[in-house]
Amino acid sequence: MGHIASQKDALIRRVRKITGQLRAVERALTADADCAKTMHLVAAARGAINGLLDQIVDEHVREHVAHPDLDAESRRSGADQLITAIRRYSK
Repeated sequence: MGHIASQKDALIRRVRKITGQLRAVERALTADADCAKTMHLVAAARGAINGLLDQIVDEHVREHVAHPDLDAESRRSGADQLITAIRRYSK
């Protein structure tokens, strides 16, 4: 993932935001908060995780599937990696 080094700071900010959102979910559960509030917190965290994945997938596709300098085997490998990740995510 060396190519995402240029996005490293933005990705770390996203991860820290997600960490904060998950802590808010934990606090809500610990405090027996209203289920509607807790669902909204979980939905926000999930959205943030989706955004993080979107950004990483975008970089992966551009560098390991669609980059014009790649040979056929590298493209195939990049596509296989993407398919594996999407299958894991969608379970």
